[in-house]
Amino acid sequence: MHQKRLSAPKTYKIPRKIFKWIVKPFPGPHNKNAVPLLIIVRDYLKLVDTAREARRVISSGEILVDGVPRKNYKFPVGLFDVIKIPKLEKSYRIVFDKKGRYVPIEIKDDNLKLYKIVNKTMVRGGRIQLNLFDGTNILGSNEFKTKDSILMQIPEKKIVDHLRFEEGALVMITGGSHAGEIGRVKSYKVVRSSAPNLVTVVKDDGTEFTTIVDYVFVIGKKDSDKPVIDIGV
Repeated sequence: MHQKRLSAPKTYKIPRKIFKWIVKPFPGPHNKNAVPLLIIVRDYLKLVDTAREARRVISSGEILVDGVPRKNYKFPVGLFDVIKIPKLEKSYRIVFDKKGRYVPIEIKDDNLKLYKIVNKTMVRGGRIQLNLFDGTNILGSNEFKTKDSILMQIPEKKIVDHLRFEEGALVMITGGSHAGEIGRVKSYKVVRSSAPNLVTVVKDDGTEFTTIVDYVFVIGKKDSDKPVIDIGV
């Protein structure tokens, strides 16, 4: 139930030696790298000075995550989540900085969120359920494949675009030593063993690197030069 600052995930952009303890997120969306909402409000956006003030603001329902008021100060916030503060008329999206840490950027397209499809399952009635990277599940169809991304309108969770995982697709790396880097898929290699499949990515400057497929997140189509959402690039 407790988290020391020194052992906090590398995605946390916080001072680690000033204080001993940091808030630990409750189980919920995203993985173990998710950041508690209190840290977003106090340390990232600097809307308040203390944890007590942050808890008061959050419990009043003034902070929206993906269009939904979240009143639990330990609510986990992760990649591409949209933080909206109606009273300030400001919205932010959580992205990576150059060191692979989560940072908020101010945005205008606060009604859109990008999701990666990590699995598909068949539910009652023979319908296809898409299992998304942050734990969200929605009904879809077989035209959507794992490793693809979908752009959805929030909070309605209405699909507005489909981004395929294919050669030339614009991708962001979400883990490892290249976390936060953007490039295009050059090749995809299926490894015939228990090892993960590999993707070779080429950046705009021509440099290439190889990473595992789990770290590859499609953010734009192969015929487009820009991501489908504002990520600060």
